[in-house]
Amino acid sequence: MPLPILTPWINGAHLPAGSRPVDQVSAPYTGEPAADVVQATDSDLDEAIESAQVAFAAMRAMPRHARRDLLHRVTEALTRQRTELGIELATSCGKPITQALGEVDRAITTFSLAADEARRFGGEVVPLDVDTRGVGMNGLVNRFPIGPISAISPFNFPLNLLAHKVAPAIAVGSALVVKPPPQCPQLAFRLGEILADCGLPAGAYNVLHLPIPIAERLATDPRFQLLTFTGSPTVGWHLKQVAGKKKVVLELGGNAAVAVHEDAGDFDWVANRLAFGGFAYAGQVCIKVQRVLVHRPVYQCVVDKFVAATAALKCGDPMDSSTVVGPMIDSNAADRVESWVDEAVKAGATVLLKGQRTGSVLTPTVLADVPHDAKVSCREVFGPVTIVAPYDNWDDALATINDSDFGLQAGVFTHDVNRIFRAFSTLDVGGVIVNDFPTLRVDNFPYGGVKDSGFGREGVRYAMDDMSEPRMLVLNLNK
Repeated sequence: MPLPILTPWINGAHLPAGSRPVDQVSAPYTGEPAADVVQATDSDLDEAIESAQVAFAAMRAMPRHARRDLLHRVTEALTRQRTELGIELATSCGKPITQALGEVDRAITTFSLAADEARRFGGEVVPLDVDTRGVGMNGLVNRFPIGPISAISPFNFPLNLLAHKVAPAIAVGSALVVKPPPQCPQLAFRLGEILADCGLPAGAYNVLHLPIPIAERLATDPRFQLLTFTGSPTVGWHLKQVAGKKKVVLELGGNAAVAVHEDAGDFDWVANRLAFGGFAYAGQVCIKVQRVLVHRPVYQCVVDKFVAATAALKCGDPMDSSTVVGPMIDSNAADRVESWVDEAVKAGATVLLKGQRTGSVLTPTVLADVPHDAKVSCREVFGPVTIVAPYDNWDDALATINDSDFGLQAGVFTHDVNRIFRAFSTLDVGGVIVNDFPTLRVDNFPYGGVKDSGFGREGVRYAMDDMSEPRMLVLNLNK
C-alpha cells in the first residue's frame, strides 16, 4: 500500500508535490514508514503568508456568532472522527491509545471552549471621571486581532497543543501559518482538511513542513504579528531573540517536582498518581513528574509504594488499551535518556528501578541519591526517568523545588492549609497543583511557566489576550 504523501496545505488546499524534497516519517513503535512529507520552499512560505494576510481580513470581519458556529462545527467533526484520530495519534507519535483518545477529547474541549469565548470575548467600559479632565466623558475598550500568527507545535501533543494555537486564533478572528512537528506532522494536515470542511475561510490555516533555515522566518518575517512556539528552550529563546518587534509566546518545558508531606493521606493513591504522572507516554510530557521529594518520616514507605506502582505499569504496544508507557518518539531520544541515566549512576546515583530497552521502548527508571548537577536532576529529561529524595521540613522542600532553571508546574501533597498557601506564595512556577501530580492541565486555565520554562500563557481565553490588542475609544459628551 503506498504511503500517504503530505504536501503543503496553503489557501485551503494541498499543493502538488512537484519536485520538492520529500522526508519520510516513521511510526515510533514499529519503525515502519508512516508517511512521506514534502518539504515546503521559501516561495511556498511566501504564498502561505500572503494567503494568511488575505484571510485575516475575512476572519476579523467575521461576526462573533459565525466564528462560534464554525468552532462548534469543528468540535462536532472531531467528535465524529474521535476513534480514527486516536488511532492516528497512537500510530504517528506512539502515544498509548487510551491516552491518545484522551488527547482527542481534550482537543474537542479546547475548540468548544473557543466557541464559547468567541461569543463573549470583548472589552470593557472604563470610567474617565477619575480625573477632572474626564468629567462628562465615557471610555470604551475593545480588543482587536493583532494580525497573522505563526505557530510551531511539538510532537508530544500534536493535536491538542496545536488546537491551543488554532482555536483561540479562530475565536479572536485571526489567521495562521503552522509548522507541525517533523516527527509526526500528520495530524496538523488532517486538521486543515477538517477546518476546511467546517467552513474556515481559505488561507486562515496553512501548514508547511519546513526545513530549519526556512522555518526561522516564522520568527523573523515582519508580516507575522505573533509567534506562538511550544518546544525546546534552546530553540524557543533563540526564536524570541530574532523575532524583532512581534509578540512571542513560549512554552518551553519543565523539570516538575512534587513534595509529599507526612499528612498527605492515602499513600497508595499518591504513589499510583506519581507513577502515572512520571511515566505515561514514556514521560514525554513537559509537566511529567521528574523529581519526587518526600518528607523523611514517610520517605521509605512512599518510595517503596511508588517503585512498586511504577514497576506495575504496562509498557510497549501503544495500540494495547492497557499500555501506559509507549515508545520514545525516536531512537535518538531513547539514546539520550539512556546516556543521562548512565551519567547519573556513574556520579553516584542509586538505581531503585532499572529501565530496560526494547527497540524504541524504554521501561521506567527510578533513581535516588542523584547529584544536583546530573542532567536527570537539573534538566528536562523528557523520558521515563524519575528521581526521589527526602526532605526534613516544608521550607526545605519548597526551596528544593525552586532550585531549578525551570518553573512550569509543581505538585504538593498535604492537607495543611498553611502549607498549601505557603507553597502557592513561595514556588516560582506557573501553576501549583495540590494533592495531585503536576502533570495535570485542564484546558481552560492559564498554562505556562517562568524562568526557562517560557514566556506568556496558553489556555484559550489567555491565548486570545495575546492574539489581540486593546483599543481605546473616548466619547466626549460635553460637546
